[in-house]
Formats: sequence, structure tokens, C-alpha cells
Amino acid sequence: MRALFGLVGLVVVLAIVGLLAKKQLAATRAPVPALQTATGAAAPASAPTGTVREQSQQMQQQVKQQVEGLMQQARPMPEDEKK
Repeated sequence: MRALFGLVGLVVVLAIVGLLAKKQLAATRAPVPALQTATGAAAPASAPTGTVREQSQQMQQQVKQQVEGLMQQARPMPEDEKK
């Protein structure tokens, strides 16, 4: 009887994992929206064009520019409450 409950539990867990995997795979096949640029930022092209390699390089360049821009901002320092 104990083995039967263990087997049923295992089947239920496998069914749940299978459903979650199916949902995840369906989500990865959904169409990806185009990259949105920050307002005021000058982008070389508003819509991705060219080959996949060119699009990848464009995305990498955009991320690099965003990171560099964030690194240039001053970090807020906490006020020292000790007197």
C-alpha cells in the first residue's frame, strides 16, 4: 500500500513537471517584441534589420551603452546619522 502511494505521488509530480516544461517551451516560442530604446537616446535604427548576427551585435552595443551610462551616474551616498 505504501509503495502504491509512492508510485502515485511520483506520477503526479512527473505530470506537474511535464505541464510546467510544456508551458515554458511554449513561452520561449512566442514572438519576441523589438527592442525599445530609452526616450531621448539616439539609436542608429529604430527597428532591428539585417542578419541575426547584426541584430545580436546591435543588442550587445545597446546594452554596453546603457551600462556605461549607468556607470557614469553618481551613486547616492547614505546620510551619516552618527554625530
